[in-house]
Amino acid sequence: MAILFSSLMSFTEARDHLVGGKTDSWKIPSSESDSLNRWAEKSRFLVGDSLVWKYDGAKDSVLEVSKRDYVTCNTSSPIAMHNDGNTKIVLEHSGAYYFISGVKGNCEQGQKLVVVTLSKRRYADAPVPSPVEFDGPAIAPTSNAVSLKASLVVAFGVLVGFWL
Repeated sequence: MAILFSSLMSFTEARDHLVGGKTDSWKIPSSESDSLNRWAEKSRFLVGDSLVWKYDGAKDSVLEVSKRDYVTCNTSSPIAMHNDGNTKIVLEHSGAYYFISGVKGNCEQGQKLVVVTLSKRRYADAPVPSPVEFDGPAIAPTSNAVSLKASLVVAFGVLVGFWL
């Protein structure tokens, strides 16, 4: 029963996501496949999770911006500006969050990120949103990992039922 409870609790725990999966990811991508949006489309972000950036705060910054400013790479009116080199932003609502580099010209070269956050109650049923195409978020297929985990929990429950 402890394993079943532990498995179910993993669906509700807030997590920290290191942007790009490594400390030196906040930079101009070397190719389209190296884009942070490619990384984001492979992940699920839930309300309460946090994004964590590690970068040189003396040389760069993270700007949270509107969709329009994201598309046009406008750095003049950010929602929030961070330049501490160790930025952590809590995803407080469902929907899209837009981030660009504060260094002039970096956004135009691809240093930007869109994260689509799901509410916890809709997590199990929702497909993974994809930020890659941007006239609005495209929807990607549901992760097989979630289906597999749910199947394992059900199978475990059936086995425990037979055992008792």
